[in-house]
Amino acid sequence: MTWRPSTGEPVAACPITPAVELIFSRWTTPILWALHEFGTQRFVELERRLGTISSKVLTQRLRQLERDGLVERRYHAEVPPRVEYDITDLGRSLQPVFAAVGTWSETNMSSVEKAREAYTGPLPR
Repeated sequence: MTWRPSTGEPVAACPITPAVELIFSRWTTPILWALHEFGTQRFVELERRLGTISSKVLTQRLRQLERDGLVERRYHAEVPPRVEYDITDLGRSLQPVFAAVGTWSETNMSSVEKAREAYTGPLPR
């Protein structure tokens, strides 16, 4: 069955475009990977683990992932308040996709680099 947008708009030329945009948008993959690999984490832990992401962008991405059902946010009414994030079962269901992309990358990125070099010439070192 082909996914069709709920807005009634025609399906894009490539029917997997909505899933690719969701899964592979900037920071989604590293956030989901970190939560899958290391389990439940607080905001600061995720921020440190991801390195170069700003607090604002991490907040935005986590909200989007929560909205899309890929991440769960748990608020603990303590003093001080504690908020934790975890990957949902829906988010975990993407693991085979990420594994396949990882395998493809390990197998083919050297060929991609060679093709790039053949196209543009060697990069200065």
